[in-house]
Amino acid sequence: MIKHIVFWRLKEAAHGNDRATNARLIREKLQALQGQIPGLLKLEVGFDFIGADTSSHVALYSEMTDRAALEVYQQHPLHQAVAGFIKEACLERRAVDYEC
Repeated sequence: MIKHIVFWRLKEAAHGNDRATNARLIREKLQALQGQIPGLLKLEVGFDFIGADTSSHVALYSEMTDRAALEVYQQHPLHQAVAGFIKEACLERRAVDYEC
């Protein structure tokens, strides 16, 4: 099993929306991927509530069956569309992929 974890710090505004609206849209768009991409077993999206200077705004936790499924996920057109939206809205992205 592969765990794919991503953290984003978002811009104050992007896509004509404020940060909070974009965070909600990112969650909706990512959650819509569940059941749409082969090998994607689980997907959770959460928002930071601490608001520290070192905090990220949005976190993604997902599980894939194996490395091949992670590659399928990364290249899938539905994921690519969401990634494009996120890229425009984010200041910083951090990710970790590990096998367990």
